[in-house]
Amino acid sequence: MKINGFLKDVTGASRVTKARRELIRNGSPENHYTDPIADLAKELHPAVTHVRVIKVEDVSPTARMFTFAADQGDKLPPFQAGQYCALDLKIGDTVTERPYSICSAPYQARTGEQPFFCLTIRNGKPGTGFASSWIYSNVKVGDTFTAHLPFGEFYYEPLRDARHVVGLAGGSGITPFYSMAKEIEHGTLDMDLTILYGSVSTKDIILEKQLSAIKSDRVKFVNVISGDEDYDGEKGFLSADIIKKYSSDDTTYFVCGPLPMYNFVSGELAKLNVPKRRIRMEVFGAPRDVTKAEGYPSDAKPETFRIHVLRGIQDDVIEVSSLEPIAVSLERAGIPNNTRCRSGACGWCRIKVVEGDYFVPKTGDGRRYADKQFNYVHACSTWPLSDMTIRIPIK
Repeated sequence: MKINGFLKDVTGASRVTKARRELIRNGSPENHYTDPIADLAKELHPAVTHVRVIKVEDVSPTARMFTFAADQGDKLPPFQAGQYCALDLKIGDTVTERPYSICSAPYQARTGEQPFFCLTIRNGKPGTGFASSWIYSNVKVGDTFTAHLPFGEFYYEPLRDARHVVGLAGGSGITPFYSMAKEIEHGTLDMDLTILYGSVSTKDIILEKQLSAIKSDRVKFVNVISGDEDYDGEKGFLSADIIKKYSSDDTTYFVCGPLPMYNFVSGELAKLNVPKRRIRMEVFGAPRDVTKAEGYPSDAKPETFRIHVLRGIQDDVIEVSSLEPIAVSLERAGIPNNTRCRSGACGWCRIKVVEGDYFVPKTGDGRRYADKQFNYVHACSTWPLSDMTIRIPIK
């Protein structure tokens, strides 16, 4: 290293500053900086995708398929068969977000004159399915939404899963399996899929026509009907005997449907001694009745509590029901707190409990070990048991 002397070395910084200012003065006013990694990340995982409904069709007496295309110059991000999309919804005074499995194939969002994706949504029974019923009854061609996708880990991974997959579906849980079947038919998903679909009646089988039209020797679709005595096919529930009948020596089981079905199927798979590494489950939604969840305090009564909600310097007080998840109470109060899965898995609605008692069901507790130690919870799967103070991160 050359040493010029004390004064020259000490004053070197001023010479560098002068040269830098000269370069800035003579430089281009345009920003030529690019970050290809950040650009790719935004393309793969955009914060928001604007979409427009381009088609609505009935796929059963109680379910409709809604087809979405990108809107406002956006592009549809790539996804894997089995992942889900969260839609932002404004229903009356309520602003909420709901997850729905994507039922179209990934290739359909990448090819063709107008790439698209589809959501199949069932009309809820009276008193249930608040958002689903609204979408089913009100959404029409031309309506626009903001969407968030893709999310979820309910997809085939050849390094983890067996080549043969048995899909165990109930209700609208058939939708991700239709996505997988379409992708297999297209030749862009290398797996063998047997779908066992439990329904009450042959008169209301979601996507039956579409699944029956799949032309691939690698896809098998089997209805299992519990309510029609005259049905000639598989009858009853998704029992261990039926599951075993359609399994091979090396099988991975994908399960998607309502929570009661999960509980039943889990017991049936246990009878077959299926290792947990061979079971993949997707659950959307909190328990309908949290008081029946395992571990819920037996002496707890329905009550109304007060929650202090801290957001930066903002401090709001809201009244909440002990029978509703905190996320729902926040939505009713108009306080934004991102949700995606609404099942306690993804962590987007993660909040800090500063003070107060609460209950988190074992099913739907997707928290990390550290979160449990430091009192962080997922608002969508947490019920208040007392007055509380919570802190929501500013996003």
